[in-house]
Amino acid sequence: MTSIYLDHAASTPVHPEVAEEMLRVMTSQYGNASSVHSYGREAKKMVSGARDKIATLLGCLPDEVVFTAGGTESDNLAIFGTLEALGLQGKHVITSAIEHHAVLHTCEELEKRGCEVTYLPVDSMGRISLDEIANAIGDNTVLITVMFGNNEIGTVQPIREIGELARSKGIVFHTDAVQALGSEHISCKEFPVDLWSFSSHKINGPQGIGMLVVKRGQSLYPRLFGGLQEKKRRAGTENIAGIVGFAKAVQLAVEGLDERRAHYFMLRETFVQSLVHEIGQDAFVINGHPDYFMPHIINISFPGVSTETMLMNLDMEGIAAASGSACTSGSLEISHVLKAMNLSEKLLRSAIRFSFGLGNTSQEMEYTARKIGTILNRLRK
Repeated sequence: MTSIYLDHAASTPVHPEVAEEMLRVMTSQYGNASSVHSYGREAKKMVSGARDKIATLLGCLPDEVVFTAGGTESDNLAIFGTLEALGLQGKHVITSAIEHHAVLHTCEELEKRGCEVTYLPVDSMGRISLDEIANAIGDNTVLITVMFGNNEIGTVQPIREIGELARSKGIVFHTDAVQALGSEHISCKEFPVDLWSFSSHKINGPQGIGMLVVKRGQSLYPRLFGGLQEKKRRAGTENIAGIVGFAKAVQLAVEGLDERRAHYFMLRETFVQSLVHEIGQDAFVINGHPDYFMPHIINISFPGVSTETMLMNLDMEGIAAASGSACTSGSLEISHVLKAMNLSEKLLRSAIRFSFGLGNTSQEMEYTARKIGTILNRLRK
């Protein structure tokens, strides 16, 4: 049976060159980077080399890179670390209603600990208003956290403008850029952002490794204790193979970005035009912003067919897609992102996320569109 993977926003296949780098480390290096003997020094050299490479590629300083276990820990460290450094009681945080749960659940925990949190709405295309942010800022506002691009609908936020507003008010700005890395042009030094969250497994790197880029001078209270690693910001023995693999994945993602984006746009256009040909323009609706979007994610509603029914039928055809975030796609609950966009009930209950990546072809887009047509015809009968 044909097998097509269209859930790259959840996790991506490890690039062969990344796997090769990791295998080299795992079969030749087993020292602890904190040890003073030659094995430890060699391990430390690998970590430092990876850190330097990533810093060069993403336009930040090596000592601004803090390795973590993934995007979720990076978000938690950014938010909790900032607030605990400033003192939680009475502080105010601004975020959006469509953030990843790694941010939303962290903010909910902050509220339990005495912080005030404002969850700003988005428009029907999933974009936040700069005026809404400006109006929400108070004397006690210390942090704004807004994602770069949404993991369910692909909408990109006005990050530069938000950062400039935050900086003019002396407010710390954090962005979850997990989905944007490898899809958007990112240079940490060119954006007015204090904290960046990234994850390896979204860019054809290994699972279980991520990083937080912390602007030099930014206060950050650690969440883990027990060692002096990462300049006392994140204790724990370094995942050397993961870090080296992550660095290679970042290199491939950044150096091949323009070619990759062009490929994503081609896949997206082929998919949409194939759907028009197979089922007609009126049989589906694209959710998200028509201009500000990441090209590798497209969220489509097929009114009249429930999300669960479509996903099950696609899976039976060997096509993997999703209903939303990988952290909640196993749930039957309607996406909090789509709810926040105030979409109609028929769109909410029939939405599917397709996300493209390594290995996907235009032929797969055409095949998927044909199978969707077959599924719809079968269900109508």
